[in-house]
Amino acid sequence: MITKDIDVQSIAQRIIKGERIQRGDDLSFLLETPLEELQAGAHEIQTHFCGNHIDLCTIINGKSGRCGENCKYCAQAACHKTGIEEYGFLPKEEIYRHALLNQNAGVNRFSIVTSGRALSGKDFDKAIEAYEYMRDQLTIDLCASHGILNREQLKRLRMAGVTSYHHNIETSRRFFPYICTSHTYDDRINTIKLAQSEGFCVCSGGIIGMGETWEDRLDMAISLSELGIESIPINALMPVKGTALEGREQLGGDEILRTIALFRYINPTANIRLAAGRKLLPQNGATAFINGASASITGDMLTTSGTTIIEDMKLLEELCLSNKDTSGNAGIIARNN
Repeated sequence: MITKDIDVQSIAQRIIKGERIQRGDDLSFLLETPLEELQAGAHEIQTHFCGNHIDLCTIINGKSGRCGENCKYCAQAACHKTGIEEYGFLPKEEIYRHALLNQNAGVNRFSIVTSGRALSGKDFDKAIEAYEYMRDQLTIDLCASHGILNREQLKRLRMAGVTSYHHNIETSRRFFPYICTSHTYDDRINTIKLAQSEGFCVCSGGIIGMGETWEDRLDMAISLSELGIESIPINALMPVKGTALEGREQLGGDEILRTIALFRYINPTANIRLAAGRKLLPQNGATAFINGASASITGDMLTTSGTTIIEDMKLLEELCLSNKDTSGNAGIIARNN
């Protein structure tokens, strides 16, 4: 059991040697240790398990708006008036064109993301057709984010060439009902477990800055560890006008950096992935990439602007990092590719 009586560098070394933080441990050290000291330990853990590898993924908004769920943060929810562009499932040719451009730019993986509780019917058939086409034409890893799917749908995605399924838990179990009541936390957990049972690498994280406490963030990190999640996107809320959270104050960079570091301690072998809110970080996330974050979404996000692929490739080069596996490490890199 890890306790606050042990100095943070010793805790980092114990994690490297195989010990894991568990629910019930005294985690106050993650909140009380000066940020620079906490980051130094996170850097050691990241270097050991990830080497200099940074995984880059891109997404395309394959179906936009008119979502019947009531997630308070979401610009695509029909209950919010955000003026977001609305359209049905994109033609496979357009999706393929984006995937090809991203592959040629050197991105590791590409995902179609769609609005709604679950992609179904003819739209799901169109998605399968698009994935099959990309599987046969491209080498980029394929990911999917289509909501609360059943086992048969997940089987079809696997057969179509999708290797990773994205489904955020968003926050802690305690706080989840404060941000969504149209489906439950357990709905999301069940989908994650189904996807894992079908052989997917699951990408699941959440959003910070929605009004949750530090304890909620710690609980989310522990829950993801208990689920064995291999890729954890951390989004910092970028309040969108017209949503229920439009008035939330944006988080400061140090608060986001501490969150990234504590997620590294609790999920040492996972890809901790920068997502929305990167521009709130110092140097567009440069310090995060060497102190806990081993991955990032690059290019534009769904409803907020991101960092271009060219900018990210240049940044990684400046930091002596790479999205190519040159470490020889057999940890997360082997499992996620």
